[in-house]
Order: sequence, then C-alpha cells, then structure tokens
Amino acid sequence: MASLTRFPGVGPEKGTSLLESNAFFDRTYEETMALLVEARNYVAFQEAKDQRGLPPQVRLQISYESLRVTSRLTQVMAWLLALKALHAHELTAEQVLGEQFALSGGTICSDPSGPDNSELPSGLRSLLQRSHSLYMRAERLEDQYRRAVA
Repeated sequence: MASLTRFPGVGPEKGTSLLESNAFFDRTYEETMALLVEARNYVAFQEAKDQRGLPPQVRLQISYESLRVTSRLTQVMAWLLALKALHAHELTAEQVLGEQFALSGGTICSDPSGPDNSELPSGLRSLLQRSHSLYMRAERLEDQYRRAVA
C-alpha cells in the first residue's frame, strides 16, 4: 500500500490528500522535467529548421505555440516545486495556497488547440498535446487540494 502524502493544515478526519503517493509526485515531477528538456531541445535545435521556407504567419504560429508549451511546463514545475517545499515543511499550506504559488496562465495554458493544426510540425504538436495534458492534470490536482482545505 502506498504511503499517503498528507499536507499540514489538512486533518486526517477529512481523509484528504493531494497526491496518492510519493511515487506519484516523483513521476509527475520527472515527467515535467523530461518535457521541459524536450521542449528546450526542440526550441534550441529543431524549431528554426521547422520554420525554414514557411510563410511568416505559420512561423509566428510556431513561435506562439512554442511559448505556450514553455508557459505550461514552467507553471507546472513551479507548482510542483512549491508542493515539494510543502512536503519538506519549508512552506506552509497557506503559503502554497496563496497566489504566489498558484498555477496561472489561465486560458492560454488551458487552451487545447494546437495539436490538431496540421500546419505545425509534428514534434511541436506532440509537445502541445502532452504539455496540455500535464497542465490540466496539475490544475485538477490544485483544485482538489484547494477544495480539500477549504
């Protein structure tokens, strides 16, 4: 049986936990880090190649969507690092629930468009789909945590 990760300020009588186990947290962190590295490599080594010979409007769309991937991933990583600090008792639940550590990005990060745009390179479409899935998962977990401690 996996050990439950309890957060300060969430009583056992409520029976709530944000993450099912440390393994779940670790996998999410590792997934986020791997996507960050993959996105960095795409922007550093592949994006310019993908844009060669394309119309300016499509090149702009590629740049825009690359930024959307980056925004999603940095938002999720920042949120996960805040949770990690909470687990280590470096932050309180109240601090983590504050605006400073809340996921932001709103409609830009939660917008699912992009992967279905055939004008975009397949590698970027894949990053868009996976970063969206990860961001939405983090958003659901954050919402679950907020409801649990409310």
